[in-house]
Amino acid sequence: MINNSMLKYKLAQAANPKNNSNNYEVTPIAKPIIDLGPSPTSFNISKATEANDYYRRVIWTGPNLQSTLMTIKKGSDIGLEVHPSTDQFIRIEQGEGQVQMGNAKDNLTYIQPVFEDSAIFVPAGTWHNVVNTGKQDLKVYTIYAPPHHEKGIIDVTREDAELKGD
Repeated sequence: MINNSMLKYKLAQAANPKNNSNNYEVTPIAKPIIDLGPSPTSFNISKATEANDYYRRVIWTGPNLQSTLMTIKKGSDIGLEVHPSTDQFIRIEQGEGQVQMGNAKDNLTYIQPVFEDSAIFVPAGTWHNVVNTGKQDLKVYTIYAPPHHEKGIIDVTREDAELKGD
C-alpha cells in the first residue's frame, strides 16, 4: 500500500520530468490512491482513470469541489440519480455508452451516445444516468460542485455503493 508521502513523491517526480520537452508523461498512480484534497496537487487524471478498477473512488475533496474515478462494467450503468444542489461533470476516458438526462425520473428527454473524450455536463436537479453500451469497461472521471460523496470513499462495486445508500 502506498502512503501519503510516497504518493506525493511519485506525483512530484511525474510533474518534473528530467527531459526538456513539454510532452509530460505522468506515471499512473499506484493503488490504492488516497483522497488528496484539499491539498494542491496535479497528476495525469487520464492514466489514473484508466488504471482504476473500482466502481467509485473519491480522489480529491475540497470545500467546493470533488473528483472521483469510476469504472462502469460492461452491461451496467451508473444508476438513475439526481443531485438537487450539485452540478456534475463526467468525462469518458475509455469505452462507449449512452447518457440519459431529464427533469424527472420518468422524463429523460436528453439521450445521446457518448464515447472516449466525451464530456457530459449535468446541471443540479437533473435526473441522469450513464449506461455502458460497449464491449469493455467504461472508465470515467467526475467532478462535483459542491462535493457530493464522503471524502476518500472507495466503493469496489456498484452494489457496495447502493448498500451505503450512495
